[in-house]
Amino acid sequence: MSGSLPSLTTDLTAVPLPRRPLDPAPFGDDPVRRWYENELGWPTVPATTAESPLRLRLGLRFDVLDVPAEAGCAALRHLAGTSPVAMRGDRMGLLVAAGSAEELPGLLDWLEWGTLALDLRAIGTGGVMRAPRPPEPAVSGLGEVPSGRPTGPGEDESLALAAHPEPGGRTPRRSPTEASRAIGSRRPLVLGRPGALQGAAVWLRPPEPGCEVEASLPTLSALGGDGGAPDLVRVVNTVATHCHRLRLRRTRP
Repeated sequence: MSGSLPSLTTDLTAVPLPRRPLDPAPFGDDPVRRWYENELGWPTVPATTAESPLRLRLGLRFDVLDVPAEAGCAALRHLAGTSPVAMRGDRMGLLVAAGSAEELPGLLDWLEWGTLALDLRAIGTGGVMRAPRPPEPAVSGLGEVPSGRPTGPGEDESLALAAHPEPGGRTPRRSPTEASRAIGSRRPLVLGRPGALQGAAVWLRPPEPGCEVEASLPTLSALGGDGGAPDLVRVVNTVATHCHRLRLRRTRP
């Protein structure tokens, strides 16, 4: 059987132009995100715009006890330990063991603090916190961590360590030496530096790369034990005491 092959005609106008490769994550080369994920193994929520902040997922490696900074600094004078502590605005975030957020309401009731408004909360699974700037020298050459307040629907500010002004608008002011001594930090907190207490999240007691953070976090299972982890009951009771004292001072005529 013989015949000729059909002629091949190519309509160049029908051939799509080469597509541009999809860009990787817009901020996939973020050195701050890389520090948290690679050095610490902490899951993050990437920034969605150049102005939005990097955030840390809570409830997986740790929860956060969110308290007024003034009460937190007073409480830390009475608490030993090396667990990380962060600050943003007039709020302090004490890292505690994952699952502590679920235990807090019952723990406050058991300690007979449950009926009082203490301005104390724990944020856990499903929550996020602003990623503080990594400590020196890990941040050598890095720019500032974006720290603008969320302006769109992409972030639930109720789940961030946001600055919640207290009645009277008072902001705690302490000398760098006093703040450093209060938290046992290896470096002083320079309160006059932009971002120290004016909106950017900063580490007062930073996490140690290469170390398992869980071993240093206050946990309910440490109650009555002599292990390395602090006792969550003592931490919560101490913090609640100073939150209550702060509330009384601010409501005093």
